[in-house]
Formats: sequence, C-alpha cells, structure tokens
Amino acid sequence: MLASSVPPSVLLVLLVLLPADASVHWVELKGAPLSHLLLDPGAGRLYVGGVDHLYQLTSDMEVMSHVRTGPHLDSPDCLPPIIPQDCHSATPTHNHNKLLLLEPGQGAEPGSLIVCGSLYQGICDKRSLSNLSQLIYQTSNPVDTQYVAANDPRVSTVAVVITTKNKQEGGGAGGMLRLMLVGRGYTSKGPGDIPPITTRRLFPVVAPRRAFSQEEELGKLVVGSYSEYNNHFVKAVAHGDHVYFLFSRRDVWHKKEYRTYASRLCISDRSFYSYVEAPLLCHGGYNLAQGAWLGNHSGKPALFVVMAAGQASTPVATSRSALCVYGMAELDAVLQKAQEVCYTEGGRGNDGKEEAYIEYAVSSKCLQLPKDSLSEYPCGGEHTPNPIASSVPLEATPTVTSTTQLTAVTTATEAGHTIAFLGDKEGRLHKVLVRSDWSGHLYGSLTVDDGSSVSADLLLDESQQHVYILTSSRVRDVPVSSCERHTDCQTCLSASDPYCGWCVLEGRCSRKHQCQRHQQPNHWLWSFEPTNQCVTVQSLQPANQSREEQTQVTLSVIQLPMLTEAESLSCIFGLLPPQPAVVMETNITCQSPAPELLPSMPTGSDHMILPVSLMFGHVTVTTGNMTFYDCSAVSQLNQSSQCLSCVSSIWRCNWCPLDQLCTHNHSCPHQHIILNQRDSPGPTSCPLVFALQSSALVPMGLSTTVVLRGRNLAFCLQEEAPYVCVVEIHGVQFNLTAAVERTAGNTHTFTCSPHQFQYAVSELQYSAPVYLRRGQKRIDASPGLRLQLYDCSAGQSDCSQCRAVPEEYGCVWCPGSPAPSCVYNQSCLSEPTDICPPPQITQVLPVSGPLEGGVLVTITGSNLGMRFEDVVGGVTVAGVQCLPQPEGYLISTRVVCELQPSGRQKEGPVLVTMGMTPPGRSMQMFTYQDPQLLDLVPDRGPVSGGTRLTIRGRQLLTGQTSDLSAFVGNQPCYIVDEVNDTQLECRTGPSNRTGGVPVRVFFGKAERTVPDVFFHYLDDPIITDAVPAESFYAGGRIVIVTGRNLDVVQQPIIAVWVEPVEVQRVKRRRQLALLTAKQQLVFNSTMTTVSERCSVLSSSQMTCLTPTVSPELKVKGIWFQLDNVRVHYESIKGQSFSYYPNPELFPLNREAPDVPYRFKPGGVIAVEGLDLTRAMSRQEVTARLGDQECQVKTLDSTHLYCEPPEIQPMSVEESSDLPSLKVFMGNLQVDLGLVQYDSDSLLSPVPLAAQIGLGAGAAVIILSVLVIILMYRRKSKQALRDYKKVLLQLETLEINVGDQCRKEFTDLMTEMMDLSSDVGGPGLPLLDYRTYAERVFFPGQQAAPLSRQLDLPESRRQTVEQGLQQLNNLLNNRLFLTRFIHTLEAQQGFSQRDRGYVASLLTMALHDKLEYFTEVMKSLLQDLVQQYVAKNPKLMLRRTETVVEKMLTNWMSICLYSFLKEVAGEPLYMLYRAIKYQVDKGPVDVVTGKAKRTLNDSHLLREDIDYCAMTLTVLVKNGVEVQPCPVKVLDTDTITQVKDKILDQVYRGAPFSQRPAADSLDLEWRSGQAGHLTLSDDDVTAVVQGRWKRLNTLQHYKVPDGATVALIPRSQSSGGVGVNQVFQTGEKTPMLEGEEEEGLRLWHLVKSSEDPEIPKHRKSSMRERERAKAIPEIYLTRLLSMKGTLQKFVDDVFVAILSTKRPPPIAVRFFFDFLDDMAEKHGIDDPETVHIWKTNSLPLRFWVNILKNPQFVLDVQVTDSIDAVLSVIAQTFIDSCTTSEHKVGRDSPVNKLLYAREIPRYKQLVERYYSDIHSAASGCYQEMNSTLTELSGSFASEMNSLVALHELYKYINKYYDQVIMSLEEDSSGQKMQLAYRLQQVAALVENKVTDL
Repeated sequence: MLASSVPPSVLLVLLVLLPADASVHWVELKGAPLSHLLLDPGAGRLYVGGVDHLYQLTSDMEVMSHVRTGPHLDSPDCLPPIIPQDCHSATPTHNHNKLLLLEPGQGAEPGSLIVCGSLYQGICDKRSLSNLSQLIYQTSNPVDTQYVAANDPRVSTVAVVITTKNKQEGGGAGGMLRLMLVGRGYTSKGPGDIPPITTRRLFPVVAPRRAFSQEEELGKLVVGSYSEYNNHFVKAVAHGDHVYFLFSRRDVWHKKEYRTYASRLCISDRSFYSYVEAPLLCHGGYNLAQGAWLGNHSGKPALFVVMAAGQASTPVATSRSALCVYGMAELDAVLQKAQEVCYTEGGRGNDGKEEAYIEYAVSSKCLQLPKDSLSEYPCGGEHTPNPIASSVPLEATPTVTSTTQLTAVTTATEAGHTIAFLGDKEGRLHKVLVRSDWSGHLYGSLTVDDGSSVSADLLLDESQQHVYILTSSRVRDVPVSSCERHTDCQTCLSASDPYCGWCVLEGRCSRKHQCQRHQQPNHWLWSFEPTNQCVTVQSLQPANQSREEQTQVTLSVIQLPMLTEAESLSCIFGLLPPQPAVVMETNITCQSPAPELLPSMPTGSDHMILPVSLMFGHVTVTTGNMTFYDCSAVSQLNQSSQCLSCVSSIWRCNWCPLDQLCTHNHSCPHQHIILNQRDSPGPTSCPLVFALQSSALVPMGLSTTVVLRGRNLAFCLQEEAPYVCVVEIHGVQFNLTAAVERTAGNTHTFTCSPHQFQYAVSELQYSAPVYLRRGQKRIDASPGLRLQLYDCSAGQSDCSQCRAVPEEYGCVWCPGSPAPSCVYNQSCLSEPTDICPPPQITQVLPVSGPLEGGVLVTITGSNLGMRFEDVVGGVTVAGVQCLPQPEGYLISTRVVCELQPSGRQKEGPVLVTMGMTPPGRSMQMFTYQDPQLLDLVPDRGPVSGGTRLTIRGRQLLTGQTSDLSAFVGNQPCYIVDEVNDTQLECRTGPSNRTGGVPVRVFFGKAERTVPDVFFHYLDDPIITDAVPAESFYAGGRIVIVTGRNLDVVQQPIIAVWVEPVEVQRVKRRRQLALLTAKQQLVFNSTMTTVSERCSVLSSSQMTCLTPTVSPELKVKGIWFQLDNVRVHYESIKGQSFSYYPNPELFPLNREAPDVPYRFKPGGVIAVEGLDLTRAMSRQEVTARLGDQECQVKTLDSTHLYCEPPEIQPMSVEESSDLPSLKVFMGNLQVDLGLVQYDSDSLLSPVPLAAQIGLGAGAAVIILSVLVIILMYRRKSKQALRDYKKVLLQLETLEINVGDQCRKEFTDLMTEMMDLSSDVGGPGLPLLDYRTYAERVFFPGQQAAPLSRQLDLPESRRQTVEQGLQQLNNLLNNRLFLTRFIHTLEAQQGFSQRDRGYVASLLTMALHDKLEYFTEVMKSLLQDLVQQYVAKNPKLMLRRTETVVEKMLTNWMSICLYSFLKEVAGEPLYMLYRAIKYQVDKGPVDVVTGKAKRTLNDSHLLREDIDYCAMTLTVLVKNGVEVQPCPVKVLDTDTITQVKDKILDQVYRGAPFSQRPAADSLDLEWRSGQAGHLTLSDDDVTAVVQGRWKRLNTLQHYKVPDGATVALIPRSQSSGGVGVNQVFQTGEKTPMLEGEEEEGLRLWHLVKSSEDPEIPKHRKSSMRERERAKAIPEIYLTRLLSMKGTLQKFVDDVFVAILSTKRPPPIAVRFFFDFLDDMAEKHGIDDPETVHIWKTNSLPLRFWVNILKNPQFVLDVQVTDSIDAVLSVIAQTFIDSCTTSEHKVGRDSPVNKLLYAREIPRYKQLVERYYSDIHSAASGCYQEMNSTLTELSGSFASEMNSLVALHELYKYINKYYDQVIMSLEEDSSGQKMQLAYRLQQVAALVENKVTDL
C-alpha cells in the first residue's frame, strides 16, 4: 500500500510518528513478520521476504511483483515431497523466508535471486531479478543434500555467495565456481545431521550435480554434537580472501555462558581446513549479537555489531544493549594468532596458558608443527589441526549503549566521518557518530514504526542518501539527514548533525559536498564541531546614534569568509534599501540611512533598535543591531524635569534652555546650551527650583504663603511672562502668582501669593507636588519637592491624642462648640485646653488573675495619656500596682500592664491616674484568685503521648485562656476544648522516657501542681497480631488485636483511609455525587478516614469492630490509632488488610420470597449464599428465628446451616405471626423470610369439593401418586438431613478437638522453629541430582543403570563403545527413534515394566539433548492423543502404560528438580518432620506399624495403651568431650525405637544416609560408677506368654525418667536378635527378622489380629465389621487432632506446589500450553477433559509420587507409620485435583471425612493454578528451549549414557528382526539408510553377522 492511498486517519498518525518530510516513503506489505530486505544496487530494486509472501519494489516503494510462497502441506518431521498418506503429521504450514540473496551474473548469464524458505526442510529456489514471479530453478523432488535453511521459523540461517576458481572441474564459465556458504542453527525436527556451516553449489550445475546440494568435496564444518553446538547465526560476509560468520552460542568448554563468536574461512578452502573462530567481548556484559554490518571506520574495514546482554546464562536477550566496533585487521590478527599457536605451539601461548584449542568435539588437537607452517599453509592443509578456536577474545568498549534492545546496524561515511544507523525493538532508528577513538555520540532518534521491531536487514541506498528500514509489516526509506530543514545558521549548527553544516555564502544548511566553496576556510561551518560558530557581528561603531543624523557605521565581523575581488557585500538596515559595504579585513563599513527614511519612534520610547544585515547578493551572511535615539522624545517623556532628564540621559543629548529643546546637536538656535553630563561633569546647569524656603507643613483652612528657592534662572528672567506657583491636589492645579527676588550665589526666591487650602481627607496629612512655571515653560523642580498639607482634626478623637501630635503641627484641643475638637492653634477661637479630661476606662481583660500576678491585663478607654511615660506608675488593679508594658501601649486608647503579686485574695476596680487629674475608674471589678488543682484522670498513658488528661480543680478560669499552659513533667500538655472553672482538658505530648512525672498548670507565671498524683508515662503499646485480616464493606467484624501495654491507651481507634474511586461512566458519577452529598464526613478536606472505637479487654488484648466503608470508595490503608501511636496494619505481620464486597444471602424461598419457608422440626435450615466465608467465620455469625437463636452449625462459602429450636419460636414483629430468620454478620443484618414449622402431615387433605367430584377410581390413582411422591420426598429429605447431620457431626468433632489441636500445634511449632533454623542452609537434606534421578527413573531397583559401569572385556571395549556411539547417533534421528519405540510397543512380550525401563534408559541416553528428547516426546504424545480421542479422551495419561507416559514422568522430574530444590523442598521437609515429630510423640507398634497418632484409620492403634513420656540423658562424644544431651522418648518404646529417637536428636538436620544405623550400635544404661547394662529388644529377660514373646521396652527394664544412657558401637558378641527395620526405596513394610524364633511370635503393644487362638466364627462377625466401618468417635477424634495439628504444614506444601504468586515452572506452563493446543487441534471443548489431562500429567504423575515418597527428593527415612500419614495427604491431593463434586456420607472413606472442609478450598487452588497458567501469555517456547539446553549441560555428566545405550541395545537385540523390518518398510527410513546403520551398530556391539 502506497503512502498516497492511505486513509486520512492513518496518514494523520503517520505524520505524528514521522518528521514532516515529503521524502519519507513507506509501504505496508502482507507476510508479517517480514524477515529479509535485499537491495539490487545496480537496478535500485528492493526485494522483501516474509511469511508466505515475496515482494519486488521500486526504489520509490511501488510494488513491481508479488509472489505467494505458502502455506503448503508440510511437516518438519517428514522429508519432501510430502505425500499425506505417508506423512500423517503434515498440516498446512506457513513458509517463513529464511534466505534472500543476490547471485551475480556470470558472463552472458544474468544474475538471479536466491530464495530459501522454512518449508520442505528449507529448500531453495532461484528467481529472476527483473521479475520475481519468474522461476529460474526449482526442484520438485529434492534430495537430502539439498536441504539448506532451518525448517524452524525461530532458528536462524545466514549465507553468503562467493566466487572461486574451479580446481576440480576444468572449464565452465572460465573455470570459475560459484558457491554459497550457509550457516544455520540446530533444529530438533527433521534431518539431524546437517552441520552448522555447509558449502552449496550454485554454478556450474552439470548433471548429476544439483543446485544447492551439499557435496562431499565442497566441505562442511564437522561437529561432534549438533545440539551441543547450536550456533545462533547473525551475519555472514565475504571480505578479502575470507568469509566471516558471526554467531552466538554457549561456551561449551569454559564457563558454559553464552558468547558471541566471529569465525573465518578462506574463500578458496574447499575442505574447511582454515576454519578458525574467536570470541568477541563487548565490555559491560553485552554477550549476544543481534545484528552486524561490515563497514569502514577511519578508512579501515571494521565490523559493527549490536550486542544485547543475555538473561542469566540463557540465550534470551534483554533490553540492555550496545554497539561494539571491531577492526577487521585486529580480528584477523586474533584469528591468525590462534591458528599459529595451534599449528606450532600446541595451543599454548608464551606464558603456558591455553590460547587456542580444537572446538566442535572432533578428534583433532593442536600440534607443534614447524614455525613456518602458517605462512606455508595460510589456509591450512590435511595435516593441520582444525577447527581451531581462540581462547583469547577480541575486546571492545561499547561505542554507545541503549536501554532498548538494538536489533540492526548499518554504517555510512560522510566527509571522512563514520555514521552508524541503529534500529531497535521499539521501531526507532538511532543515528550515532563514531569518533576516531571508537567512542560514539548519539545525535538523533526517530520513530519509524512504533512498537514494531526493526529487522536486522538495515540498508543504505547506492547514493547513501536514504536508509531502507524493514519492520514487521512495513518497508520505509528515511533520508540519512534533513539539513535543508534548518533555515538559519544557529539551528543548523545546534542540530549537531554530522551530515550538516552552514554554507555561509549560499545561506543554507547543507551537506559538505553540496556547498560549492566547502574547501575554503569559513565557507562551510560543520554542525558537529562544537567550536564552530556562525558568522557574527562582534561590534558596531557607533552602536547608537541620533535618528536626526547620518554617519558611517563600521561592523566588526568574526569568521567572515573570503570573497573574490569581483564580489561585494551590502548592508540592509531594517527593511530599508541595501547600502554598498566596504570590506577591510574583518571590518565592514556602511552608510547609515537618511533620517527621513527611518521608521517613526515607538510610542512611549525614546529609542528604537534596527537590525543591520550583511548581505551577499540575496543571502544574509550575518546580522547585528544598531540603536537610533530621539533626544526630543527624552524630554517629552519627563515633563516635571525636562532639562535634568535630557542632560542625564544615556544618549548624548543636550538642552537648549531658551528654546526648551533637547537635541543631539552641540549648538542651540539661541546660542546658550547645557551639555550632557557625560560631556560636562560636575553640578548641572539646568534652571531648577531646588527647595522650599517656607515650612513644608501647611495647615488646612488657613491662609498660607509658600516661598520657593531656585538657581540657574538668569536666562529665564529675561522673559516677560510672570512666574506662577503651581500646587497640585488630587489632580487639581492651584495657580498662585509669584514674586521673584534675586539672592546671592546665582539663586532666586519666589514668594507665592497666600492661599487657603481646603480638601477632605481621612488622614492627618497629604503630600502635594509644587513647581514654578513662566508662561508655558515649566521650570524643573527637584524630585520630591512637595508641600505637606495637614488637618489636625483628622484621626485625633480625644484630648490626649490631639496633644500627642508633634508640636510643629501646632494642633491644640479646642473646647469650642458644638463639641471640643483638635484644631490648628490659630483656628481655635477660645482658649486652648492645657489639661486633658480625666481618663475613661471602658473594658478590662481579664477580670481575674493569680495571687502571684504575672498575667497581662489589657485596659482600653480614652485619654489614657499622650505618651507611654504618662501612665508609668499610674495604673493600679484592685489596689495593687500594675506595671505598664511599652509594646502594648496605644496613645490615649490602650494600656497593657503586668499584674503584680497581691499576697492574698482581693477584689477591686482598675484605676488609671495621670498627673493631677482625677483617676479613671473601671466599672468591672478585678479579682485576685488562688486557683487550686485537685486531681487528674487518667493517671497514665503511652510515652508517645496523645492521652487526653482531665485536670479537676477550683478557680481554673483565672486570667485568660491564653495565659493557661499545662505541663506533664517537662513536656507540654496541649489544652483542648473550653476551660471552665472546675476542669480543663489537655492532650499529652511525647516523652523521651517512662516513669511518673508531676502535672503542672501555669496561670501566667503562677504555677500549680496536682498534689499527691503523678502521671505515669508507660511503654508504648505494641501490636503483635491482629486477626482476621479481612472484612466486608458493611463492617462490624470483630478484629482481635493482641500485643503488649494495650491498656495504656485511653482511646484506641481503628481507622480506614478511603478515597473515591475514579469513575468513568456517567451513571457511576451520578451515584457518587449522591453518595458524597450524603457522606460529607468522608470527603471533606479535614477527614478522609472512617473509624471505630476499640474496646480494651486487657493489657494484651483488645477488640475492634471494622468500620463501615461504602463500596464506592477505595480503601487505601488501615491503621490503629493508639493515642499518639499509629500502627499500620501492614507493619504488624507484613500483610495488608482487605475489604471485600458484602456476602450475599439468598431468601429461603428464592422462587417466592413472600411465601413462608416450610421447616420440618429436627432438621437444619440451609441458607444459600455467595462468598459467605471470604471475610467471615462460623463463630462470628449469629442467626435468630423470631425471638430465639438458630444455632449456626456449619458455614462454607455458599451455605449456612443452622439448627432452629424444636418448637416454633414467637415472632418479634407485629406484622406477622410467623417468625422470620435473620442472619447477623457484623453490621450486616439480612432478613431471609418467614419460617413455618410443618406438622407431621406433610400434605394437606384433599379439599371436600374435589372429593365429591372425583370417582373412586380416580381417588385410588391420586392416592397412589401421592404415596410415591410422599416416599420420594421423605427419602430425599432424609438424605439431605443425613448429609447435613454428618457435616454437623464433623463440625462438632472439630470444635471438640480444637483446644487439643492448638496445644499440640503450639508444641509442634516450638519444635519446628528450632528445626527451621537448620533448614534454611545445609539443614535441608536434599538428594543430589544423580540419586534423585535414579530413584525416580528406576524406583525400587537395587542396581540401577545410573550406578553401574559398562562391564566389558578390554579387548572388546573400544569396538563396543564405537558401536554404542553410532547407536547414539541413530537415536538422534527422530524417525529411527519413533519407529523403534512403536515397534517395541507392538511386541506382545514387551511388558509394562519393560516400557518404563526403556523410557528411563532413553531419558538417560538423551539427557544431554533434552530439547530433542522433548520434541520426540511431544510427537509421541500427539500420537497418543490421536488414539485416545478415538476411544475415551478422559482416560489419557491416567496410568503409565506406554513408553511415552514414562518419558513424560521422567521429563517432569528433570524439569522440576530445581523447583523442588528452591521452592517445594523446604515445606515438604517441614511436613515430613512435623509428621515424624507427631507420630513419635505417641506409641508406635514396631511389629504392626500401627500408631496412636496418625491420619490413616487402618494404621490407627485403637487400644488404649498406658504410656509415659520420659527424658533420657544421652552421653554424646563431641571430639574429646562427652556432653549430655536430653532426648524425649516413651516408656513403651522398644530399644530400637529409643536408639532411633536418640540418633534423630544427635544427628538432627543431618542426611539419613550419613548417620550410623541403629543396628550397629548398642544402648547402654548407666547408673552410678560401675552400673552399665546393655539393653536390647530381645534377650533372656524377655516375657513369654504362650506362643507370644514380647519385645523389651524401657518399661520392661524399669528405666527411670532422667536416666543416663549412651550409644556404643555394637560388639560382635552381643547377638540379641531385634526387630530390624530395613527401608529401601519403595519398600516400607517392616521386615521382621527372627519372627518365628523357637516357634514364638513377637509382639510389642498389641498382638496381631490374625491370632490363631481366636475362634474363626468370632473373627468376622457382622458386629465387628460394622464396628470397623463406623469408626467410634474417640478414634475419629484422634485422627482429627492429628489432622488439625498438621494442617499448616499440609497447607504450606499444597500452596508451594500450586501457588501462582511466583511464576509456575516453565515446564508446567509449556506442557499445559501443549495440552491446550492438542485439545484445540482435536476439537475437544470440554474443559473437564483438559483438566483431567493436566491433572494426570502433573499432580498425579509427579506430585503425588513425591508426596508419597519424600525419600525420592530428600535424604530421609520414611517408616511405615509416616508412610501411612503421607498416603492420606497424597490421597487428599488427588481428590483436590479431580473435577467431580466432593460429597461425603456415612460410608465415605475416613480420609475424605477428615478433609471434607479443606478439599473444596484445595480444589479452588488447583483450578486457579490451571486457569492462571492458561490465561498467562503463552509463547514460552524459546524460554523452554533455553531451559532445556541449560539442563542438558548441567546434568548430562551425571548420566551414564553408555550403560543406558548398552541396556537399550539388549532390547534391539531381543526384537532385532522386527526393528529392522520396520525401518526397511519406511520410505524415509530407506532414504536415510537407517536399517543399514543399525546393522553396522549390531556388527560392532556383538559381532552380529549382518547383510552388510
């Protein structure tokens, strides 16, 4: 699609993404992701290869030709041609373009386009360069030597076309041979024997040779292990006489890390003798090449490589990447050095270190040939070692780094500089200048195709003007630079684009070669040179001039380019016509414009700035600025002092006083001139009124004469016009005639005529400007020359204020009419008052104070003095002096004084006395009080403060509230609320220590202390736990908070921080608006919390009800506010508190809610709902039926069962007689409807009318139907009641044993805490991989192949091993392997055990090629799915009946070993230890294996055994010391059991295999000095009763509690036969040795039930069987107790296995994806089937095995009693994985009853695990392959593959004929000669005579 035909919306997007450049072309193509782009430089054509599509484009992005190449019927497992009947796995497959190369023409023969795809094992075509759709060569029946490219889209393929001399074949195109060298990665499907690098024939092709064939004489890179050397090829290039390949792979020989390598071959080397490779090191951890380009740097060839940092030892590239540059000369030197060292020095350098070695696992080695070998054989020879690898890398420092993965690179050279273009994964192109020191500078980036990765094929066109960029579905060409965009020199240079520079005389930004005079200095200024600057005007002379004159202007210019003599420059001022310029070196002279041409001056300004442009023709070379000023505007802008402003101006202006003119001239029309101050320093000569001779103070309303003084007025006096004084008041001018008088010193006085000024003002005075005028000429006045007009009456309201006005104003208090006032003294008609009236007091604050004084009293009134001094010593309060404070005094109106001590309580007025006038007296009475503090509550609080103290007392309102302050110790207590006379409240502040401190209150400076009471600061409350951690929105759920010092808190609060949820939809917005209107408290600015008070129960416990939160709000956090201590919920145990939607409860009658629910007494009421247990437990729910309780028995997520009273309760509501059922959950109250108790008759009698109408026959029929319905309803209700009763019984049982469980659990946790400190480190006894694999692959086998060596005579060993190696190669052929397996499975004698054995042998043999093993397994599983889909798909993988099912088991075991090691191992070990600890705490019968503490009813020791716990002191030798160690045992333990428990304690945390066996030690009881007694299970003291002999116990020997014992090595003489428990893998039943000794039977705690003495008829009576079936409660209680104690550990294991919080193992995700694909492929849309497949493949196949047999993973001993418990837990895991509904009844197995409540929860865990994996993004194929490759390398050395191959050969030998026949029947097998190769193997392994 062309850019011109895009829709406008798309075009708009493109314009946003790309620069607005018309030269950017792009085209969108089909076939995403497009993989290859090729340019035919001569013709300018582009070729694009993608998925199923090829395109030919013009250089302008127009499609010339388009070809579809797929999809076609194909399978990577089949060889072409594809015949559907022979290839069942063939499906329509996409054809990914793998190679797109140009084959140049040879002589008359035109060139061609080489195209290779991923179909048909990667065969290639040749197409016409001029028309892509025209085929030149294609093969329809390719042979296996013509498979070129990788058949897997993800595996890379690169190639290069070379031309060399044809040595072998004479003639033919001038004796030239054209070849293609191909590098390709390893593919697990299809032919497995294609080397990484091969040579293919292109021309000439003469029969029988074929194009693209890999011929023997053409050479290839021989490799020992294809999968091991899985090279990821990035680039192949020809340079000089060599071809170079760039690739990455795991470093097989050294650190096993992934590295990038460059390898080299001579072009003429047909045999690959010259192959040599070296690692490329890019510092900074960049190890995986992503793209490369062979370019030039500083004139020398260099390899530019973009590298990414790998993800932790995998080939997966991260986003961290860099560009590294390697000089080809340096690369050749490293490669040549490696060759030389390997030829002549045996691979060692001068220092003896390895510098070169032989790679690719071939049988060659470095030699010590003559020193000239390399010069003699530069391309190697038959005698030289190969292929050579250098140990020494070629190093480079990154030129540039990126945080986005770089994917492509190409380079260009511009004006001698190297520029690299880099593409990245986000669709951006980056431009980098590579400096000569290899460092880089990123100077530009642009988005090409947002979010779409740039392909590695990044190309420049032939002219180097454009970059062609290929992304997923587009091809674009982008110009390498856009210099022309920059229109001025500054932006051009600031662009820092190495392509660009400023062409000065052409006035444009251009590339260097485009600027005509670029070679001359200063003509082309390079953008990237930081020191370059534009041609600049450094200075102008003059820089400013008057606009009235015209002068020569000289410009001083920097970096002016040289001109020829014939060329000239010109100047342009502003927009005026150009003026010719004269150039003198760097100075240029121009004529300034004529005054009349200049534009007019801007308003309000005295100057303007014009640009001065220097022009070359029409090109502006540079620009400066020149200022033109106007002197006349200077004076006009300052009317008050025109002369002053003129001569002090920055411009050179002079003043003509006679003309009143400011001019630039130095002469005036009337001669006299005053020069500018810069030309005439000193005092100014301007005529000036400089001062007032009269007073500046002018009273209002009084005739006043103003006298002014002036100087320099001689010129002005010559005029005729009179002088006028002008006074301006509020914009009104008062003109007063003035008389002039000359005075000394060139000065004059001007007396203005008297004037009475009047104006209305609110303030005392007004400042009015005054100046002198003569005629129209205003004489300058000094700045600030003003009259101060004032009015005495303004603001002076009383006598004191009036008299306080300064004397110079002459204001007096005049007692005139109508009222006395403040006036000017001359305006007062009567005698002014000398003495003011007495003071008046209007208010006193406060009216009380403490006896000690110290508070401030504020007295307001009038005539309170004219100055502060007037009141000093004149203020008394209740007869006591009060000291006035100067800072609070306001003249006449306010006095502030400090109260002095009175010594006693008294009352009186406030008096203010001044001079001889009578004192002022207050109407208010002031009281001296003695406040008293009586007590305080509470008397303690947290050290952080926040306690609200109430201090009680008398006369607490003494002084003002602001005078009050309280202190607890030295810390302030902040007063809150209003204080009254009897109490004040304050909140304590934090203290730095605990303890009792006094409480003090200050009344001003008077201090009072609460007597006999201290406030005690206690340690802050600490919260250690708060449960539960969730609530629903309605709140009211009780949170039980435990901790310390909780009773210290006065008011604990639980607070929830909420904020409104952002709502998009309008409806929700309206609801929220409604909500916010209702709940103002939640949203106002001060409160974003909702809170509830908590109740403190004790110092260690309190309860809080969760606050109600509206569902429209988002909960941001929850905390407890404990006075000043804030404890966030997250900080308590690291988990957050969650709010959930309210649980839903459905009405009892959902169909008809108004109809009462009928209830049959004696049953339970079942209430349905949703999420009932998500934030609620059974104990918290109450239900009421009417006025009585309905006892809640059971609560699960969807049901609530409650048992109502036997008799129908009374209704509590007047509206109905029937009781309604109400359920209370916290604040949530739900009415579920009315309930009506049924009478015995369930059915109402038939109505009378109906009876009459019905006949007798009808009545009989109806009665029959009714009886049937009645029976059915009774049965179904009875079944429901039974089910509910069972649940209730279980519930009650669990409650009964709850306390016991908690105690047991506490003991167990104490034990496990000690243990968990061991488990973190070496304490987890994990088996090594080899032992683990042996136990999983070959369970129960004593001599597994993993432990054996190949048992062969030395004479045959080499031959047999060679044969087995060939067999190994055959197994790597998928066709052989699948045929071999299918053939064996078809044989009748091939048992199920054989199938498992063969699968494990294959796992061993192919362990180093797990990727291939996985592909084969998938292929076989696909066949298996095909079989089961035809039968019953749900049965698939249920058992291990085929080889592939055992292969799957082994595969899962391999892949999940690290998960076991890192995640699941620890909880599994903790579970094992918890079970062992619990079992060992109770008696265990050593003969039957039954235990008192178990989960398994069949292994339950039912008899009541009297036993007693004891602690033995065991002497343990630790080096030379003997240390006592306490060990807990039971007195009923046998001696062997005691020894085991001692060993458990002494070797705690040590692997079981590393501790001594109990049989090898004797137990010795030591008492006193000499009392040593050896104890054993059986000795002469053993008790014999009839035929029964009892094993000895500690009880038997009467060993006391606290006895001292020791374990000593068993002496040969002590031959007491005990009960030895030998536990092998998979064999856990105790083997009783010596059981039939002397015809006696051994017993321990109970005699075996098969007692022959018991009569047979009693053995199996019905009652006994019934008793066994219905377990008595006491036994179930024991099981429940054990279950409750272990529950946490079972949960931990299940959660570790099924949690999706951490990513599930990659193998699980990969395999579940595979199963989903299989289901989709076969149209299985039943989710249950897929669930069963997943369950059968992972939980049942792997996890159940591990749960039942922890000894497969851990080095531990699993006894029979522990195994019995593990079996129940494993069965629970199985039940949790099934999809069928989990129902329990009376006949249910005990384990199902035990875990009845947990199994639904576990089921949810399983379902969430499956669904999370399913919903997670797939595409883990690459990651899986990386993991498999890593696993192959990690554990392959552990596998004894030769033994496995030898064992496999035994099966080949057994079914030899059938296998051979099967191989010969297959057409592909015939092509590959598989049968022949197997016969060769047989000949070597056992000299079998074959048809060879």
